[in-house]
Order: sequence, then C-alpha cells, then structure tokens
Amino acid sequence: MQILNVSLEAGLLTEEFIFIPSADQMARSNIGRFMKKHSISNWCQLIEKANSDIEWYWNAVNEHLGIEWFRKYDKTYDSQTGIPWTKWFLNGKCNIVVNAIDRHAKKQPDKVAYIFANEQGSKKITYRELDEQVSRLAGALTTTGIKKGDVIAIYLPMIPEAFYAIFACSKIGAVHTTIFSGFSAHALHSRLVDSKAKMLITTDAARRRGKKINLASQWQKAVQCTNVSRIVTIGGNYSDFVKNADRVKTKVMDSEDPLFILYTSGTTGHPKGTLQVHGGFTIVAAQQAAYLIDMNPEDILFWYADIGWITGQVWVVYGSPIIGGTALVYDDALDYPTTDRWCRLIEDHKVTIFGAAPTAIRLFMKNNVQASRYDFQALRVLAATGEPINSKAWTWYFENVGKRRCPLINLSGGTEIGGAILSVLPVMPLKPCTVGCPVPGFDADIFDDTGRKVNQGYLVIKKPWPSMTRGLFDGPSRFLDTYWSKYKDVWYHGDLVLVDSDGLWYVQGRADDVIKVAGHRIGTAEVEAAAASHPAVAEVIAVGRPDELKGEAIVVYIVVKDDCKAEKILADEIITRVEEAIGRFARPQEVRIVAELPKTRTGKLVRRLVKAKITEGNIADQDLSILENPWSLEGI
Repeated sequence: MQILNVSLEAGLLTEEFIFIPSADQMARSNIGRFMKKHSISNWCQLIEKANSDIEWYWNAVNEHLGIEWFRKYDKTYDSQTGIPWTKWFLNGKCNIVVNAIDRHAKKQPDKVAYIFANEQGSKKITYRELDEQVSRLAGALTTTGIKKGDVIAIYLPMIPEAFYAIFACSKIGAVHTTIFSGFSAHALHSRLVDSKAKMLITTDAARRRGKKINLASQWQKAVQCTNVSRIVTIGGNYSDFVKNADRVKTKVMDSEDPLFILYTSGTTGHPKGTLQVHGGFTIVAAQQAAYLIDMNPEDILFWYADIGWITGQVWVVYGSPIIGGTALVYDDALDYPTTDRWCRLIEDHKVTIFGAAPTAIRLFMKNNVQASRYDFQALRVLAATGEPINSKAWTWYFENVGKRRCPLINLSGGTEIGGAILSVLPVMPLKPCTVGCPVPGFDADIFDDTGRKVNQGYLVIKKPWPSMTRGLFDGPSRFLDTYWSKYKDVWYHGDLVLVDSDGLWYVQGRADDVIKVAGHRIGTAEVEAAAASHPAVAEVIAVGRPDELKGEAIVVYIVVKDDCKAEKILADEIITRVEEAIGRFARPQEVRIVAELPKTRTGKLVRRLVKAKITEGNIADQDLSILENPWSLEGI
C-alpha cells in the first residue's frame, strides 16, 4: 500500500511543538496523578506499561477513579471464546447509575449535574433533582411492564427528559437506544425494527433556529409495523405517565448485562447497531472523562454532541456525572440566535472544558466570530473530534478560543469502540492536528496490508478493551467480516494514520476515502488540507469522479469565507496549492465553489453524498435525514 505523505504546506505536519504543558498542568492533571502513583515518568512510558499489561492497567483505573460495585469482579477479562467476544470484569455486579447519579445524590445532592440551555434561557438540574426525576420515571416504566433487557427507543432533542429517560432505562436494566432527533421516519423505523424496541419516548415537536420542527409526522409513520406497543410523549402524556409513580431502587446488574444500543451515524452507508454493557462502559467513560479531557468534579463541560452519537454518550451523558462534574447541554445550533452564541455560553456559564467538531470550528471561522473579544477566563481544556482537523482550523481554535494556554485534546475513535482509540493526553507536547497517541489500555498500532508494523498505514487494535462493542445487531458475520477478517485477532478500524519522528499520531482519513488517480492512491484528507490552507477557504470536500483515462479525477468543492469573493482565479489558486503540496499527479481536474456543503447537525461533512451525487447523479434512494442542510446537494 502506498499512502502519500502530507507536506508541510498541506498543513497536517509540522516540526515544532506549539504547546508544551507546564509542570503545574502536568502535576495537577488526573492522568499526571495516576502516573505519579504508579511511578511512571512520562507519557511514552505510560502507553508502554498500560498496553503491555491491560489487566494491570484497567484494574488500576478502576481503583484510582473509585468506581463503585455492588460486588467486585473476580477476573478482569476472559477471551476464551475468541478475542472478538472478550468478556470484561467477570461476575462483577454493578449499575452505571450508581456511579453517575446515586453516589452523588447522597454525597453532594445540591451540586449541579446539568445545565440545559436553549434560545429562551437555561435551567439547572442538581444531582438530587436528577435522582428524583430518574427514579420516578424508572418507577413508571416498571409499573407499565418494562423489565430488564427490554429495549426503549428515545427520539428526543437535547432536553432534560431525554437524559431522564436514558438514566431511567439504565437504572432498571432496560436497554436504551437513543436515535438522533433529526432522523427521518425511514431512518427511525429501521432502527426501531433492528433493535426490537418495545417503547418509544419522544415528543411531538422541537425547535431549531427559531423554527418549529414536527417530529410527530416522523415517528407516527416510523412506528408502523414495529414492536413498539407504547409511546410516551414529552409535552403530551409524559406528565400523567410519571405523576403517581413510586421511586424505585437501582437494579443490580451483571457487568456484561446490556446497557445501550447505539447505531453508527449512517454517514458511511447502512447503520450498524453496536452494543455496550454496564461494567465495561462505566470504566471507559470514567477513564476518558478523567484522563483524556481531564475532567474533575469542579469542572463545567460544554461538549456540543448529540445523545444519538457516541461522543454524547461517553462524555456528556455518562462521563461527566460519573466524575461528579457539571455538563452544559445546548439544544440549538451553536451559531443561533447569533453567530457568537457559543462564546456567550462559555462565558456566561464559566465553562472550563469546551468541545466541538472540526466543521463547527470552521463554521466559527467562516462566520468571522471575534473570539478575541472574549477572555474565556475559566476555560482550561479544549476538545475536538468527529473528523480530521486541518492546520488552519486547529490553529484558530487553539489561539482564539484556547488563548494558547489550553491543551487541545484532539481525539479519534468510533461508535464501535465505545470511545477514543487515539487522543492527546494533558501531559504531552502538541503539534497542530495531532491526535496524540494510543489511549492507554487501547493497544493501537499501524499495519500495512500484510500485517507488518509501519509508521504509516492502517489503524488497528491488537488487544481487547472493556468498551468494545459486543458484536453487531444484524449478526456475527458482518461484525467479524468488517473488523476482524483483515488480520487474525486484530481489530481493523478502517482509518489511515501515521506517526511522526516525535511519536505523535495523525489521522489522514478513512481507508475508503482514497482517490485512485492514474495508479496513485491519494487520501481525500491530503487534498482537503491543501485546499483548506488557502486563506479564502472555509470548508472543503474532495471526491473522485470516474475518468476514462486516469480511472478517477479529483473534484474539489469549496465554500469561501463570507468576506472573500468567489472568483475563477480562486479556483486556479487552489489547484496550484494542491499541486504544490502533494504533486502534479494530485492536481484537481476541477474546483467548484458552492454556497454550502452537506453536513450533519453535529457538524460532520458528508462526503459520501457528494460522491453519490456526482457519480450516480441520482440520490433519491439516499437517506438525507442525517443532514442539517439537505438543500446543499442541489448545488453539487
């Protein structure tokens, strides 16, 4: 396999460290304290020790983070039935709600667990109130006949009741499947059928950008010919449903009992249903909140991530309350009702940890948000995930939002992983765009096609980890074929990555995001990074178009910044930039300037639909409900 290196001009690699944590930052960090406790001197030694002895590491994490069990496990993990089917924390009795709510409701009941904000204002929910609301809803579910193992679908925007529903399911051993409220009836229906959900908790309407969105028109069609026998609607029968319900105690669960089903985003084709369990996900959510974004009980986290995606589940839903912290949840677009709305939220609520997708960061840049007007005095950590970030966006985020003092925790993982595989750690020096290193306990490596260890190639994981999905819902064959067939007993993730001479890792895109031009394999991320280095470019998607002579030709779609003119000379300049950054063989055949590019509500650009539009011409069979702006495809 030949994957082309990205040049300095393309903006993915640089030789200089831009940020070096101070001795105080390292010493005060959660991961720094973990390292000191175990006499580990640096982050490289931490990765080596954790990944060479995963049994020691995960036991140490459990102890250090004070995870509470009804009965502690007998054995850390067991792979006797095969590595893909590894079980974790055997015979341990637990419930994630004990660690996320119950213990805090007892020890710090008046501590704010969540701040829910929207266009109208904000509302604070303490751990006491969270416990009360969750326990009453759990009681109502029990009264209505919901039992351990039953699946409940949650089709709601980011409102308090969505979180109550999630925790109420977990409390009684029901399995929640949160479904992004932007999905269409077709997408919702397929997930209801696949998960065999018995109940749907939803609402008739939501608001976004000042407009009413009719959700009832979607779910009323979606529930037809499914197992859904009862529907509870917020603003409808929800109040009566919980009114006379008795509080119930948190149910004792086995470590391997199902916690939730979560479907992949669907941006890469047919969605896959993944399954998380109580024990493994509790420890990984705690680990990733404490050690990656360095969350403490006194922190206020604002990570703009929907409950329908894994980022929302790991850090916002479960990670934050397991740590005993506070999470700010905003139910609208980050740039509404004003382009600097997100700045005001950070400032007004004294946010200490802020996370956003790279596309959202590029949107801030496109909107010319004057972040320099805000001092963000409380802010101490930045986070980014969802897709590779280019150097221009990384630098803008680091300088204008982080004020050059906040580490930028850029990380990469997946729904099937139950969190991040690669991440910056708060104790390491940074270069633009790096995803740091393998997350401790996730034995990541880089292989070529033959399974040989290389510095640039395919991202793999060589050992099991606690939050690995317990198969896929449509059977074992797809699970094994997709992730375990390329290399024996090694997880193949499908990302292209490289590691530099300082040991820092970079994600170059998906293995299937490669354009083959006259025998050359060119990563779309390389082309996009080169194009995005032009100061007029706000957003970019590069795709391959069938070409009789070369096999494929590169076509680049760009959105220009508001203060720049969309002129032909700009397209020529971008072609030149790509050619200079990568080589003449990567010269785009065409650069098209469009008003918008298709993206999800969480800000991820959807290259697949652009590719389908220009290669097939007809996207009538594509599910466009994942898009924030489906009309954008008209300009492609």
